[in-house]
Amino acid sequence: MKPTWTLQALLAALLMGASLASAWAAKPAGAQTTEVIMGSVAMDIPVEMIKRMSALTHYLALSTNLDVRFRPSPNLRSAVEDLGTGQTQIAYLTPVAYIEARKKYGVIPLVAPTTNGRPYFSLVIGVKAGAGIGSPAGLKGKRFAFGDEKALLQRAAVASMGLTSGDFSSFAYLKHYDNIAKAVLAGDFDGGILKDSVAEEFKSKGIAVIGSTAALPSYIFAVHPDMPVEVRNQLRDALLALNTATPAKTATLKAFDQSYDGFMVVDDPAYDSVRTLIQPFQK
Repeated sequence: MKPTWTLQALLAALLMGASLASAWAAKPAGAQTTEVIMGSVAMDIPVEMIKRMSALTHYLALSTNLDVRFRPSPNLRSAVEDLGTGQTQIAYLTPVAYIEARKKYGVIPLVAPTTNGRPYFSLVIGVKAGAGIGSPAGLKGKRFAFGDEKALLQRAAVASMGLTSGDFSSFAYLKHYDNIAKAVLAGDFDGGILKDSVAEEFKSKGIAVIGSTAALPSYIFAVHPDMPVEVRNQLRDALLALNTATPAKTATLKAFDQSYDGFMVVDDPAYDSVRTLIQPFQK
């Protein structure tokens, strides 16, 4: 092997590594798009998350000059680490996941989805209708289902309704809200924590709500701090333009989440109420 070839090969490898290190680096000559990988907390099993996010990423790709693709994360911690380390450049996060990513990596809030025009949601306790449990206190001594073990807001929400994990005869972490609703309906658990939109989705199947938090700041799209401003602005403007004004936009939103009707710009202080709520549960 000739020395000159070795030097060229080494240089080529270094250049390739540099290009891969920046996930939003420009594509090869002739391409007009920039790649953006979108992440998300695991709201459902990966195949369902891909279905939910595909319409949104397709819309963003059509509405910008960006090549937007989805990368699922298995849990809350992975979603935070993926965004913070640049494996993803934009991510859909729970309030607690955002707070953690902001503190650890300085991620930048972009927009939050709205329900009835407002960037808020609630966590609720759901039980099987007709089970004879009419209030959170009725779950003392019974079986309860949480989602992600790292989801401090779920524990704080249950505490705000007068319960602690010690009040239950047993409890488990089922990862996704859909799993919780299905397990409660199947009789595997007497109650569980749910996002309000999931409880509404399962209402016709037999889920009844017996308790709710006050309004909480919504889930949020946040971006890596090193994302170029022009890329950030393209994503922000495209999301702000996504609303229920047309059937196509409505279909995209509802595929993402049935309860959403648009997006709104939010800032970091909007999540201070969640910081206060989870503070007693942080180590």
